Amino acid sequence: MKNSAIGLILWLMAAMAAGWVGSRFMPGEWYAALAKPAWTPPNSVFAPVWTTLYALMGIAAWLVWRRAGFAGAAVALGLFIVQLVLNALWSYLFFGLHQPGLAFIDIVVLWLVILATLIAFWRVHPVAGALMLPYLCWVGFATALNLQLWRLNA
Repeated sequence: MKNSAIGLILWLMAAMAAGWVGSRFMPGEWYAALAKPAWTPPNSVFAPVWTTLYALMGIAAWLVWRRAGFAGAAVALGLFIVQLVLNALWSYLFFGLHQPGLAFIDIVVLWLVILATLIAFWRVHPVAGALMLPYLCWVGFATALNLQLWRLNA
């Protein structure tokens, strides 16, 4: 099963599930009314970027799972699941509860867990670690944006 397309589909679905949960909390009028820094991307950028990132994450997890299995990569895959939960939680905190301060705490922890996941993945399968780099960079950018939104609207 480690080489199967079914495994790839399941890991992609796991990653996309975090995106689906996050998509339940849309920006809406509250977000539209916030003061934003000039470097805020247009809303149309977010869906394609996140879809790509979730696909890369799913492929990365699949590569690790395929090489080492759950037993051989328990820490790496556990970290992956934790970061998916933190990822989905951010949308709830920011867009659902309108709490940019709590969302900022979450996204800082998320960035750290992504970094730990990247390192753990790299040790098992360097390509899998490399596939996590765009996600780490995007969440770093999102962290800065979250902080500015919090500051500008406190």
